[in-house]
Amino acid sequence: MGEVLDGAAVRRWCGLAADALGRARTEIDALNVFPVPDGDTGTNLHLTVRAAADALDALPPGTGAPDTWRALARGALLGARGNSGVILSQVLRGLADVLGPLDAPPDGAALAAALAHASALARDAVEHPVEGTVLSVLAASAAAGASAGADLAGVSRAAADGARRALRATPGQLDVLARVGVVDAGAAGLCVVLDALAAVLTDEYPERYEVPARAPGAKAPAPAAPSGPSYEVMYLLDAPDDAVHPLRERLDALGDSLVVVGGDGLWNVHVHVDDAGAAVEAGLDAGRPHRIRVTYLHAATGEPHAPCTGRAVVAVTAADGLAALFEESGARAVRRQPGTVPPLAVLAEAILAAGDEVTVLPDGPEVHALAEAAAERARDAGARIEVVPAKASVQALAALAVHDPLRRFGEDVIEMTRAAGATRFGHLEVAAREAVTSVGLCRRGDVLGLIEGDVATIGADVAEVARRVLDRMLSGGGELVTLITGRDAPPGLAAVLEEHLRDVHPDVEAGVYDGGQEKYPLLVGVE
Repeated sequence: MGEVLDGAAVRRWCGLAADALGRARTEIDALNVFPVPDGDTGTNLHLTVRAAADALDALPPGTGAPDTWRALARGALLGARGNSGVILSQVLRGLADVLGPLDAPPDGAALAAALAHASALARDAVEHPVEGTVLSVLAASAAAGASAGADLAGVSRAAADGARRALRATPGQLDVLARVGVVDAGAAGLCVVLDALAAVLTDEYPERYEVPARAPGAKAPAPAAPSGPSYEVMYLLDAPDDAVHPLRERLDALGDSLVVVGGDGLWNVHVHVDDAGAAVEAGLDAGRPHRIRVTYLHAATGEPHAPCTGRAVVAVTAADGLAALFEESGARAVRRQPGTVPPLAVLAEAILAAGDEVTVLPDGPEVHALAEAAAERARDAGARIEVVPAKASVQALAALAVHDPLRRFGEDVIEMTRAAGATRFGHLEVAAREAVTSVGLCRRGDVLGLIEGDVATIGADVAEVARRVLDRMLSGGGELVTLITGRDAPPGLAAVLEEHLRDVHPDVEAGVYDGGQEKYPLLVGVE
């Protein structure tokens, strides 16, 4: 065993690194002063490598090296936590890029090339690289490996030793480390990972992996007033490669500590910002964000926010009429500007102010993603928060209609979710430009009838298109139709549609409301 980096050795290395980081976690956390002194670097690195190890454990026995490397990189990408974890996932991806496609187990030269590629890839992922961090230690490790010849074990040992030497030099490169008397926490974690690799390839396993303590006589810094951005925002993003550069520019303008890693349509995004909602919105414009996590970075220095008590519903909307309708039905409305999502801090505070058992009703997929992030922050303050996956305002209204504050909270959420899911939704909008749709070409000014997000019919007259949408939505059955007219709806539209329902669908009950929404002359719900 040792000196062959095949699929089995990759598994041993990843498992060993995860276990070693688990043992060293608290020591690395204590070193964490940059970029934010939140004391979680060791924990984040451990969770990242643990996710990669779990992905490898799920592979069938005997899986070859290419699939093993691929699973390692993907597992780390999906499970990356924090700034340091995201960078480490890119390091593992870089190794997999070079070593995975090889026809035979790599020699020392291949490992050295892989380390050099991983170093370049990790540095490119960080928007504003800083020396004295994991990036400079990784570069030193790659350089040491490149000068060690072709022996695989020798290259791995040289790379690990080079990283250790560079780690000791980090306080001389970064003032904040020198002031506190510590080495860089993320780089210390990388050294543990590289030591584990060398142990597997040399078959020499130390009893423990050294984590440098504070310099002799150094004291922990006194608590300081919060500084820098307030939130850490992380999410996975399904997006084409050409959408990432504009996303990086947009996020860089919002905050700092920006790292975007991944490729082939799947990305892991990390940034520190004051406006978490804007960071999520940028991801929505680039693709489909999911697994959104928002962490308040200054929670340790501030007073905890005590939520109000009681049961409540919070509904998000972009229209005055809809806001009034939600409030008349017993919900608290949070207004957003048309075409945007509400600021995360505003939504989170609204949730906390509503009660300690709160159901949140978004009015679209983009708001749903933000609502989940706001709910997570409110849960940290001790509240029970659930988000109903409503994709449209009519679904949110249907959910609110069955809300019963006398039911147990979990049962009430289930019933509201069922009601939302049982409501088909549609809307009308006017085409802003010529485009090809699923039912043919539309020109600017055409009226589009959409059912659950897909264009179903095109016409020149709002009332005629609305009738077609109603007929199609009711073709599969329905007992209740909700019609919500918009700010630019033609006069008398609701009366025309009510008459149509009486003539063609006499068994259907209709509810008509003035929503006042922009852009959409009509919103339709069918239950």
